[in-house]
Formats: sequence, structure tokens, C-alpha cells
Amino acid sequence: MTDNTENLVLEILRQMRGDISTLRNEMRDGFNRVEVRLGYVEQSLAGNLAVAASDRDEIRSLKQRIERIERRLELQG
Repeated sequence: MTDNTENLVLEILRQMRGDISTLRNEMRDGFNRVEVRLGYVEQSLAGNLAVAASDRDEIRSLKQRIERIERRLELQG
């Protein structure tokens, strides 16, 4: 009876080890996918910030040009 109990416990432990190994691999794969997707989000955000900075510079330049035109035409109040 003791041999059967030991064998049963060992079999259960082997199954648990296999399940844990499977879960570990699935989690590792999931984390890798999340890291890749996060990298894409970071790249996209950096691109958007660069475009926003460029747009701000262009708007600032246009404002300065409009102010010069208004001064030349004496339109400022």
C-alpha cells in the first residue's frame, strides 16, 4: 500500500511539474508579446511627440510672420 501511495504522489508531482512548466512557458511568451507591443506604443508615442513639436515650431513661425505683416500694414490695435 505504501508503494502505491508513493507512486501516486510521485505521479501527481510529475503532473504538477509539467503543468507549472507549461504555465511558465505560456507566461514567458505572453510577457514577450506585451514587451513587443509596448515597444510599438513607445515608438508611436515618440513619433507623435516629434510631430507635435514640429507643429508647434511651425505655428510659432506663422504667428511671427502674421505679426510682421500686421505691423507693416499697420493693422495692430
